[in-house]
Parts: sequence; C-alpha cells; structure tokens
Amino acid sequence: MTDRTPPQDVQKAAQRALAWIDEGRAGKGFTDTGRHRAQQLAEGASVPLEDIHKMRQYFARHAVDRDTEGFLQGQDGFPTPGRVAWDAWGGDPGRTWAHREKFDETE
Repeated sequence: MTDRTPPQDVQKAAQRALAWIDEGRAGKGFTDTGRHRAQQLAEGASVPLEDIHKMRQYFARHAVDRDTEGFLQGQDGFPTPGRVAWDAWGGDPGRTWAHREKFDETE
C-alpha cells in the first residue's frame, strides 16, 4: 500500500490556512469541508484515497483562483479567501502531491 501521509510542505500550507481562518480571512463562503481538509492535512495523518481524489477535483475546479489579485504574497489583498481555501487543501504542494501517479485506483 502506498504511503498517503501528506508531505511537510502540504502540512505547512494547511497549517498556514488554519491560522488565516482563525484570523477571519477565509471569507463568508468558506466551507466546513475546507476547514476539515485543512485540519486533516495539517495533522499529517494518512489521507484516504477518496479524499485524495477530492483534492484533485478541488484543484481542477479552483485553479482559476490563482489568477486573482491578492493570491500571491506581496499583492494587494493577500491572502484572498481563494488563497486561504487553496492552502486549506494543501496549496501548490498539495496539488502536486495529490496528482502523483502512484495514487491509483487499484490500491
């Protein structure tokens, strides 16, 4: 069985998102699912394959959020609610990790 423990950079992105959530930066549309995913990834426990598939779907739907002003550090409005949510799902490292080829349907 493949190790599905999120790498440190994924955990750090989720931890950063949790801090932003606590600061009230997540916005009104932030969901309990996003909060749960951030907590799950921040803890560093093994992630079920079903949740990794959900991560892939999230990143596919929300890649456009990366093009908004305030998504990147140093831009006005940083962090946007979209950036908070992106990091709640593991950020760029989470997207890379969730799309690794060794996560497949046969596990």
